[in-house]
Amino acid sequence: MTRAALTDSLAESFAGADVEADAERRRGLRRMKAVALGFLIGATLIFGVCTWIESLGEPPAWVGYVSAAAEAGMVGALADWFAVTALFKHPLGLPIPHTAIIRRKKDQLGEGLGTFVRENFLSPQVVETKIRDADIPARLGDWLIDPGHAMRVATETATVLRVAVELLNDDDVQQVIDRMIVRRIAEPQWGPPVGRVLSTLLAERRQEALLQLLADRAFEWALAAGDTIDRVVTRDSPSWSPRFVDHLVGDRIHRELMDFTDKVRRDPNHELRRSATRFLFEFAEDLQNDPMTIAKAEAVKEQLMGRDEVTRAAETAWRTLKTLVLDGVEDPSSTLRLRIADSVIGIGESLQAEPE
Repeated sequence: MTRAALTDSLAESFAGADVEADAERRRGLRRMKAVALGFLIGATLIFGVCTWIESLGEPPAWVGYVSAAAEAGMVGALADWFAVTALFKHPLGLPIPHTAIIRRKKDQLGEGLGTFVRENFLSPQVVETKIRDADIPARLGDWLIDPGHAMRVATETATVLRVAVELLNDDDVQQVIDRMIVRRIAEPQWGPPVGRVLSTLLAERRQEALLQLLADRAFEWALAAGDTIDRVVTRDSPSWSPRFVDHLVGDRIHRELMDFTDKVRRDPNHELRRSATRFLFEFAEDLQNDPMTIAKAEAVKEQLMGRDEVTRAAETAWRTLKTLVLDGVEDPSSTLRLRIADSVIGIGESLQAEPE
């Protein structure tokens, strides 16, 4: 079945349902009219019988009560019929004054009703007062800070997330990620912005922490390098060199290396550290202004962006994110649901603290 045919079928079904409902309402109205008319005829017959009994002379006492009740029923029925009919049309087609009120004054009645509703229910002042009296933010905050309610909101949010993630087309999302992140990273030159960032870090002396880390690691390596140095010296020394001489040379080199790395580690103004800082300053300047250094940075960028890991970064990122979300929403005790619940409680507390 085509979409148009399905639409037409649904429209016909709804139309048929409306027609059937309207017919049922009309049948109900006819039944109510028949019942009301039956009661009126019954009251009229009772009144007639009572009047006839009274005309015979000396009727029983109860006849008067029944006659009065039947008369009241007839008068009430006729009055109700006249009142209801007079609202919409002229009773019996007679142009009686003050009848057919709704038909003649429907515009005025509609305008008056609209004015009443607008002034008493929809005016800005009334709406603002009702909303303020309702204290919706505080009530909502009270509801949200309840852990059970927060978990309920987290569960519903997780369901929405799962449906949203499953509805997304993987290829479309990967294209968006590739276009918005991967390609934007690759488009500009890397040298100048990296150089500016490096210059800022150097101006704030952020390189000192890195140099200290490298010096500490170098000293730790030097402490454990005795056997390695001894093997290298023994391997590269002449065959005629005595073994104890090789050990003495290796031990001297080891001690000098430990002493040197310890000095670099302890002295922030050591010449090696100052030389490394100067090199970083020069490198930052070259990244921003030296064409050759910029070209080399671009070559490194091209090599990195050409790797399979980077070209498939969008696909990998989306699959990882999708798996994390789906796993998180399915597990009631997942970190995702707990974080959502904590956020909901935080929102509730904020609403309580600042209801305005």
